[in-house]
Amino acid sequence: MPHNHPPLTAHRMGIDTHQEPVAYMRRDCGVCRSEGFEAHSRVRIRNGTHAIVATLNIVDNELLSPGTAGLSEAAWRLLGVTEGTPLHVSHPRPLRSLSHVRGKIYGNELPREAISEIIDDIVAGRYADVELASFITACALQRLTLPEIVDLTDAMVNAGDRIDWGRRPIMDKHSIGGLPGNRTTMIVVPIVAAHGLVMPKTSSRAITSPAGTADAMECIAPVDLDIAHMRRVVESEGACIAWGGAVRLSPADDILIRIERALDLDSEGQLVASILSKKVAAGSTHVVLDMPVGPTAKVRDAAAAAALGNVLSDAGRAVGLEVLIVTSDGTQPVGRGIGPALEARDVLAVLRREPNAPQDLSDKSVALAGHVLELSGAARRGEGARMASQILCDGTALRKFEAICQAQGGFREPTIAAHFAPVLSPRAGVVSAIDNRRLARVAKLAGAPQDPAAGLEIHVKLGKRVDAGQPLFTIHAESPGELGYARTFVEGGPDIVAIEAD
Repeated sequence: MPHNHPPLTAHRMGIDTHQEPVAYMRRDCGVCRSEGFEAHSRVRIRNGTHAIVATLNIVDNELLSPGTAGLSEAAWRLLGVTEGTPLHVSHPRPLRSLSHVRGKIYGNELPREAISEIIDDIVAGRYADVELASFITACALQRLTLPEIVDLTDAMVNAGDRIDWGRRPIMDKHSIGGLPGNRTTMIVVPIVAAHGLVMPKTSSRAITSPAGTADAMECIAPVDLDIAHMRRVVESEGACIAWGGAVRLSPADDILIRIERALDLDSEGQLVASILSKKVAAGSTHVVLDMPVGPTAKVRDAAAAAALGNVLSDAGRAVGLEVLIVTSDGTQPVGRGIGPALEARDVLAVLRREPNAPQDLSDKSVALAGHVLELSGAARRGEGARMASQILCDGTALRKFEAICQAQGGFREPTIAAHFAPVLSPRAGVVSAIDNRRLARVAKLAGAPQDPAAGLEIHVKLGKRVDAGQPLFTIHAESPGELGYARTFVEGGPDIVAIEAD
């Protein structure tokens, strides 16, 4: 039981610890000393009837006044306090669910109840990052069985909100990822909605990539919609393109992804549960999954694609989804832009049927929209792409996209970066390979996605002949310093675009 200490007063530290709640206490604090807290202790902080568990950092100087407890931005937000609010700090209760995690580390299969308990504790913020890392690593090293994947998906759905649209079919489309550009969702959604289908799309922001769909869409229209606003947009236009983080759909997913990226672990079971849980929570009934396959994409070869596709299909059926897997070329970027505004400009060029619109982005979007139409039953097998192309070419998709933007809060043109510099081919020859991962790294060093206009435009495709001194891609940045960082990375490593003599 906690001791009956006098409360500490809340102080907002203004420190961004991302999603992890962190508390700060003076080493000479009476509560800290009597409870035996040390740096990285887990502490329970209670404000009236509301409580969180946070990781403690110890302060040895005058950064904090006596009798105060500092809170990171995440802790401040979760507690919902104001400056000076009384806080009671104590040891948290032991987590029984950690025993299940230890069992998984030793190879035990997790029962449904154990998975639910683990996810509930994760969403409640009771796991420290090191404990989250142990769960993720256990699931990666001791592969999840299909029943475990299904149970994990259900637990992630049940831990958050769930939307019921009261009708079928509710369509969705998702990319497995790992390919720069590839901003097909913003074209597929208006094509499908213009045909009269319902497609309430919730998308993610970038985690380690230069842009997520929500980042690119935000360059054109607001994406921070709550569920009520989403419903109004969908009832009006049949679709939306919103940021999933603004609604509490599968909230465990964002927490787990943050740690997975830091560990550079992306286990098959958790990938499948991540994708499917968000689709189920958003009320989808039919999902087309785009799986780019290539040596520098997330899925490296055909064998890996087939194995992952089987798990996605089986788990999808088990949680009530009709899933169609579509493999696609992952050897090079799709479109020209890499970065939020540059990708948004590509999308608008395709929707507006501009002469210089990237043809590969248009073709892939039409193909995926065709698969969605066929999966829904709105088009006969083999007819979907033709129908989708007609909706795009006659301007109906553009009008629907503009209407969705207006319903979400208004349309705006993407911004253009203040600084740019071309990267030139060192020799004449033929483009033989493009490193997707290093291209993404260049865009991030240039400032994407934090600076929406930053990133790069790629000017070549595989098989294209180039002359010495011809631009291969152009880096865009909002500051000379970030432009310099990106150029230094390009100049200091192996060729990102490989040129073979012809």
